[in-house]
Amino acid sequence: MCLCSVTVVHTMPEGRAVAGVTSLGDEIYLLRDKARDEVEVYDVVSYRLQRCLTVPNAQSNARLFSDMTSCEHLLCLYISDDIAECIHRLDLQGNAQQWLVNDRPSCLSVNAHYNLIVTCRVVGKIKVFSPRGEFVRDVILPGDVTNPWHAIQLTSGQFIVCHGERDDPMHRVCKISSDGRHIVRSHGGQRGLDTSQYRWPCHLAVDYNEFVFVVDFFIHPVTLLSPTLEYVRQVVSCHQLNGQPNRLCLDVQQGRLYVADNDLDDSELTAGRVVVFSV
Repeated sequence: MCLCSVTVVHTMPEGRAVAGVTSLGDEIYLLRDKARDEVEVYDVVSYRLQRCLTVPNAQSNARLFSDMTSCEHLLCLYISDDIAECIHRLDLQGNAQQWLVNDRPSCLSVNAHYNLIVTCRVVGKIKVFSPRGEFVRDVILPGDVTNPWHAIQLTSGQFIVCHGERDDPMHRVCKISSDGRHIVRSHGGQRGLDTSQYRWPCHLAVDYNEFVFVVDFFIHPVTLLSPTLEYVRQVVSCHQLNGQPNRLCLDVQQGRLYVADNDLDDSELTAGRVVVFSV
């Protein structure tokens, strides 16, 4: 990973709000807030639209989706459905499977065993599912990890978790033990504007060396932390985006960081785009 300044290499087309972005092979996948053709598929080099995928059995009368991630080994996409409290799994031809979470799912990641890591913000826990939707286990997070948004499991079994929104007492990125009981390290604290503070850390990416990229909805759009969660630098500044960033994807092979950048109007996300940075 390069620690020098990142640069904007492309801005993908504006459209409905972006609820998720991921990459798989030679394609980029954008999840939009709309009733059909929710997943837009772009070429990773030319950034040209290749096709669209529709999420079957998704309700069309409300904002549905919280996040999207991909599994390179199984060549599939996972989408969290906040309204139906379920996960949609799509293969690259659009064939679908669906299973219940029985809690409201927030953001998603895939661990080294290809299991799906589902963060359930309202109940303060992580749920782990097999690639086919079989429930594996619950991880109940410490009580002061309020409103957890996104969790990524490291090869050690520990979790990197970002949490906190609005008036919560703590806004942090935490490294949490594999059983969920203990906070091993943390970065952040009370909400603020300093480089050691956050206002709404809502999504994460982790590279092969366990450096952590943190997107904050309101300040320091993307921050880089060391594997021990020490501040390294601001990766993306607010001047490089037009709206409020809320989702990240790091493509190590291509050397690209994809940042979902949405317009906020009266507490609603409206138009959105993805800004592509070199890393």
